Amino acid sequence: QVQLVESGGGLVQAGESLRLSCVASESRFRFNIMGWYRQAPGKQRELVASITSGSFTNYADSVKGRFSISRDNAKNTMYLQMNSLKPEDTAVYYCNTLSTPRFPWGQGTQVTVSS
Repeated sequence: QVQLVESGGGLVQAGESLRLSCVASESRFRFNIMGWYRQAPGKQRELVASITSGSFTNYADSVKGRFSISRDNAKNTMYLQMNSLKPEDTAVYYCNTLSTPRFPWGQGTQVTVSS
């Protein structure tokens, strides 16, 4: 089973930036379309960005132009660069494949943006 470990979250002010990382335990990560998801309190988990094995990307409208997803398959690692953060970006961020079945969910990383 692929294990996913997210890191890089924190408490920032509106307008600041964070870079999240997702490390996968197995190399078959590199063959999967991967995504960053987030879940805010009281809300459903939503997909905010995705990237194919060939690094084609897609973004939710709410983050387009502010977030950038990338991956380093040699390191089994995926990143999410988040710029111009807004309070509404506050959530726990997770990484996982968009394919089914999903990999087991990691613990996520908390991002809190203060106004």
